[in-house]
Amino acid sequence: MEITDQTWADLHQAAVSAMQRAYCPYSHYPVGAAALVDDGRIVSGCNVENAGYGVTLCAECGVISELINTGGGHLVAFACVNAHQEATAPCGRCRQILFEHGGPDLMLAMPGGLMRMDEVLPRGFGPWNVREVTGEDPENGGSNEH
Repeated sequence: MEITDQTWADLHQAAVSAMQRAYCPYSHYPVGAAALVDDGRIVSGCNVENAGYGVTLCAECGVISELINTGGGHLVAFACVNAHQEATAPCGRCRQILFEHGGPDLMLAMPGGLMRMDEVLPRGFGPWNVREVTGEDPENGGSNEH
């Protein structure tokens, strides 16, 4: 799947739109994120804070929730923005979440430019690591049958 300049512009706009709907009464730091799925869909999400800070949902969580809720798939490109509509980097936790659904080849629009996930999260841990130890496929409900 070719990722063009227009693709990045569309992802940026979808992230900005999501950011504008963020619920952030505590940090006052709205974040929006959007990703391109391997079937051409764009999924997006925004941060949703909570008075119990530890249960706040990052924008990236919203992206993954929409991905799964709309049929699953594999992420191929990702963008995340702050209130100034500037690219912002996913936190460490969210890098792992994105790695699970995009793998090492996922392209990210980072503050310094485009980067592959394996650059953003070197030696990331994925479903294949679970398979190596258990022989089970977590993507198939734990069964090793396909």
